[in-house]
Amino acid sequence: MITIRLPDGSTKELEDGSTALDLATSIGRRLAKAAVAATVDGAPVDLGTALPDGAEVAVITEDSEAGRAVLRHSTAHVLAQAVLELWPGAHYAIGPSIADGFYYDFELPGGATFSDDDLGRIEEKMRVVMAADQGFVREEHSIEEGLALFSDQPFKREIIEGVANASPDAELSAEAAADIAPDASAVSTYRNDGFVDLCRGPHVASTGRLGHFRLLRVAGAYWRGDEHRPQLQRIYGTAWESDKALAEHLHRLEEAERRDHRRIGAELDLFSFPTEIGSGLAVFHPKGATIRMLMEQYSRERHIEGGYDFAYTPHITKSELFEISGHLDWFAESMYPPMELEEGQRYYLKPMNCPFHILVFRSSQRSYRELPMRLFEFGTVYRYEKSGVVHGLTRVRGMTQDDAHIFCTRQQMGEELGALLTFVLDLLRDFGLADFYLELSTRPPGKAVGTEEEWDEATEALRAVAEGRGLELVMDEGGGAFYGPKISVQARDAIGRHWQVSTIQLDFQLPQRFGLEYVGADNARHQPVMIHRALFGSVERFFAILLEHYAGALPTWLMPVQVVVLPVRDDHNDYAHGAAARLAAASVRVEVDVADEPLNARIRRWKLQKVPYILVVGDDDVAAGTVGVNARSSERAVRDVALDDFLASLSVEIDTKGSPEPHE
Repeated sequence: MITIRLPDGSTKELEDGSTALDLATSIGRRLAKAAVAATVDGAPVDLGTALPDGAEVAVITEDSEAGRAVLRHSTAHVLAQAVLELWPGAHYAIGPSIADGFYYDFELPGGATFSDDDLGRIEEKMRVVMAADQGFVREEHSIEEGLALFSDQPFKREIIEGVANASPDAELSAEAAADIAPDASAVSTYRNDGFVDLCRGPHVASTGRLGHFRLLRVAGAYWRGDEHRPQLQRIYGTAWESDKALAEHLHRLEEAERRDHRRIGAELDLFSFPTEIGSGLAVFHPKGATIRMLMEQYSRERHIEGGYDFAYTPHITKSELFEISGHLDWFAESMYPPMELEEGQRYYLKPMNCPFHILVFRSSQRSYRELPMRLFEFGTVYRYEKSGVVHGLTRVRGMTQDDAHIFCTRQQMGEELGALLTFVLDLLRDFGLADFYLELSTRPPGKAVGTEEEWDEATEALRAVAEGRGLELVMDEGGGAFYGPKISVQARDAIGRHWQVSTIQLDFQLPQRFGLEYVGADNARHQPVMIHRALFGSVERFFAILLEHYAGALPTWLMPVQVVVLPVRDDHNDYAHGAAARLAAASVRVEVDVADEPLNARIRRWKLQKVPYILVVGDDDVAAGTVGVNARSSERAVRDVALDDFLASLSVEIDTKGSPEPHE
């Protein structure tokens, strides 16, 4: 007999040679039915793995995130099997599970490409494989055997050779790490009905365990994300534990497409990306610029109330600044190439505002009485994102950060971090985001400056602040910046998606690199602590998040046009203009759409523009000084509303940052 420890601390005795599936069956039939894999002492394994005596074992079920990853990775293998049957001679690269789905990359014979029409027949072939209930059989091979096995698959060979040669040039990507461990001395594969794929596992027991999936779209992708390497054909899909879960996800995808900020931005005439300017560089049109102005204006007001001082800094700088900060050592791949001027002097577009604010602090001798010093700037920065990741306003090459840098003493650090997190969460709530969790990112291995002790102190200070908020805290091991750990505020939107918004970073390193000092109460010189904080993240990205959260129907205070007045006939035009003037005098953004086309056509047009209130005025309104109020959220207009009463209620709605839509 062997003794197995369970995650709750209890033990289970099984016959020697028992598998993870045997353990699940001994606990209960429902658990065995839901099981797709297990962990043994923290390492994921197949259900058919024999368990060692004394191991701690956890069963992975299909409805957990880990279980869904197993379903998705297994489905990706079946996708590759189907493609190779339909396109003999195709090369297959990597097929990892990703958030809510999976993908697989291929190079088709003769440079052929997939079309969306191909997805149906690939799905059909996959369902044939699944109906055959082919077992996934794990095999172990030496490096040499693995290379021979994939002799006709160049991408698989490159993955294996990268490990075998331990070459920095062939370092595994995060996706390929699902196929082979970075320090592997052997390789594992999974075979089913003659098809074999390089994989660390685990997988479901057989293809018959799969089936609740959908192939979604075709895209191009460079091998290893490098535009200088071959461009492959990528098929995206999604897989779930049940048809119900799949249907719910597909509905969320439809809703996400309806809310896509790029589509809404075009429909509402908010912004564009002219090809003459370049990829990832947005132009805001008047209505979009109005929304952006309101966002920035409110943020400025809150920062003044919060005790911040404003700074303005240039868009370019000599290379020396980023040599001192370390950005040219650690961040150069995300920076635009330098401009060589003045007999070889190199200038860079700035990717960060922090070194500039450091120079503001360093411009004169500072006293402890000046601390904390809170500097704030809407600073435009430039980052050369790869073309494959540029996406609307959420991933741009030119962005404006609502950047703050706080210089304080070690003793002020904890209180300042706590107040800062409160400030961040309160302002996000003012924009209508209310469902948060926090993520703590720690020291990135091999890409960090400073001592372990400094990183530990900074990380624990952030952890204490985060845990004191009563919000869910998740760890992002190795995700910190090169100079310090960070807290990221993750916001859930109206359809449950997660967005990273604000970040708070604690930095002991840049003050050292720039030799920052202040004179303490003891008349000695001390090094300040620096806190980096971007509240919106970037104005562009936050703009996109709000558009998608509200599906374009922003709260009334943020809408570029808050009210439109529609006269029924030409002889109502003067009254309509008078009503609009009364509203404009109260700082309402209002337009008049005169009666030069049918009323219903005008109402429909403004409804599509998501204007909060359409006021229709006719004979009775002219006589009584009233308006007909057609709210954005209502199917029917409310007649005979006194203009002053409407203005009073509208003013309250604007002041409280409300919407015409009823509160849930």
